[in-house]
Amino acid sequence: MNYYKRLVLLVLFIIGVSGMVIYLTGDINMIVHLNAFRPWSIILAFLFLSFGMYFDSTRLVTLAKMAGKEISLFQSLQVILSNYFLAMLTPGATGGPVAQVLFLRKLGVPTGQATVLVFVRTILSILFLIICLPVVFYLDVILIPWLQPKFVSILVVALMGIMIGSAWGMRTKMMARTVLWIVKRTSNPLRRRIWRLYCDILDSLGLLLSSSRGMARVFIDTGLSLLSLYAIVPALFLGLGITVDWPIIMGRMIILNLLLYFAPTPGGTGIAEGGFVYLFGNFVPAGTVGLLAVVWRILAEYLPFAAGMYFTLKILKGKLLMAKRTIR
Repeated sequence: MNYYKRLVLLVLFIIGVSGMVIYLTGDINMIVHLNAFRPWSIILAFLFLSFGMYFDSTRLVTLAKMAGKEISLFQSLQVILSNYFLAMLTPGATGGPVAQVLFLRKLGVPTGQATVLVFVRTILSILFLIICLPVVFYLDVILIPWLQPKFVSILVVALMGIMIGSAWGMRTKMMARTVLWIVKRTSNPLRRRIWRLYCDILDSLGLLLSSSRGMARVFIDTGLSLLSLYAIVPALFLGLGITVDWPIIMGRMIILNLLLYFAPTPGGTGIAEGGFVYLFGNFVPAGTVGLLAVVWRILAEYLPFAAGMYFTLKILKGKLLMAKRTIR
């Protein structure tokens, strides 16, 4: 199936899911609350979206500098938007990293370095969300009543310890020998993938450890970018005149978006809307949660998707079709 057919199917799928969410959650009260909606909240949401894109772009620029490559802020933004586009077109968002690598290659970054930059960017985002979990569950004890914040803290510390231990282990000769032993006993296609993954991880660790100051800045930009994008939701809530509990709303957005990293549907469509309705149904007036879920997706995902489609099809052209084999 070519990308244009996939695009049409995706649009139809999004419209279907959005329409069903609004239909199942809406009622006569929705019209009443919409009449009282404050338009300035949309401007505030766009402002948060702009901040999110800006900090996401600056962290990629910094990562590129750490790898010895120079890219502009606008070029970095194009890379990020291409991720939104191809991630929405592929199950589990598998096409997003491919699009980023293709764009970075177009900017003169070698494939190996481009892969490392994309890998580090994704890992740092997930790492930031994981680190936030103890705070989220400490502040929001109602979210999962049986899950104690102390247990979450222990779990996160253990997970961080495993990650640090694994990072140290990956750089040892013992791990290299283990990987070589596995590679020699696998088929040729799998052999290349395993060795390439091992080399990419080593290069990523090298980049992470190359500059503590640069990595600190990248991590801060990661947090600012994600939190700015998540702030779109409380901005929309303010438009309905709701008293927003910012820590609770932002915490639930962290949980939702962490889950979306592992969603099997293209761009998390369907799962994102359903999760939003479940997490925020008690925070908003009756009949409005489904509509707010759709508006949030439009601002946070579908607008960047449309911009990414423009840049990707304009700049990559035929290379996008060649990426189809890589995705598969």
